Amino acid sequence: MKTILVTGANTGLGLEMCRQLHALGDRVIGACRTASPELAGLGVQVETGIDVASEETGRELIKRLGTTRVSWLVHNAGIYRQGGLDDLDASKLREEFAVNALGPLLITRALLPLLDSGSKIGLITSLMGSLGDNGSGGSYGYRMSKAALNMAGVSLARDLKGRGIAVALLHPGFVRTRMTGQQGYLDPPESVRGLLARLDELTLATSGHFWHANGKELPW
Repeated sequence: MKTILVTGANTGLGLEMCRQLHALGDRVIGACRTASPELAGLGVQVETGIDVASEETGRELIKRLGTTRVSWLVHNAGIYRQGGLDDLDASKLREEFAVNALGPLLITRALLPLLDSGSKIGLITSLMGSLGDNGSGGSYGYRMSKAALNMAGVSLARDLKGRGIAVALLHPGFVRTRMTGQQGYLDPPESVRGLLARLDELTLATSGHFWHANGKELPW
């Protein structure tokens, strides 16, 4: 039985990931700022008050988890703030960087004492962070913060290889969730099945790669 910690667990992909992992018999820890009724009703361990943008979050989590060993650490929490070149808002840009890029990095560093050789880290990033795929422009904060997360993920893969910890950068696809305004071509269950399959097959040899949930490797 694996112990898996998922951030941003109260809705959308995070909630569905907790649901599927719990059904598989894994011990699931769902971390979020405020638990939704759906998360609270799953029967998983719920850790509330977890704001990934706060530098204190990692230290708080490690205090709560004590000696728990974490098999998979899945960074799912993220935000998307609409805005183009004509209405850039510096505070919104900083917020996206804090949540989408810095949060996963700082929490990973804080929780490293709980990860063993063989543990895996999943970074739920986005194809919108790909320079090679950007054909439409706009969405500056989200695109830039996800590109930064991709770079952090590659560096983590290099730095943690010697500890036996593998890192996957995962694009869930265009999923119908609250973040996308219920638009998209995938429902959360299908996307999450793909994401979990990618984590299952992750090895040190493939650490640091950028995949679609369907298994296709993506351009940087």
